Amino acid sequence: MNSLMERWIQTCRRELLDRTLIWNQSHLLHALREFETFYNWHRPHRALGQAAPLRPLPEPISVPAQIRYLEVRRRDRLSGALHEYRRAA
Repeated sequence: MNSLMERWIQTCRRELLDRTLIWNQSHLLHALREFETFYNWHRPHRALGQAAPLRPLPEPISVPAQIRYLEVRRRDRLSGALHEYRRAA
């Protein structure tokens, strides 16, 4: 378990805390909650075949016409420190 937690802390520091100015304890807790949600629901993990731990992979697009007109939307979280990308429906 130590190696898993060390890896999570390293990722949290590199992707969030090194880029964010933390004002107080409540701001830190809010930022950590947002990062945890982003990490578990959106961010792809290489060991899981680019899936997030709490959601399955989306169905692949196999029709070339759909790929040509694929629209992707970006949602910023934590004032732009984290970015989520989704296909537009």
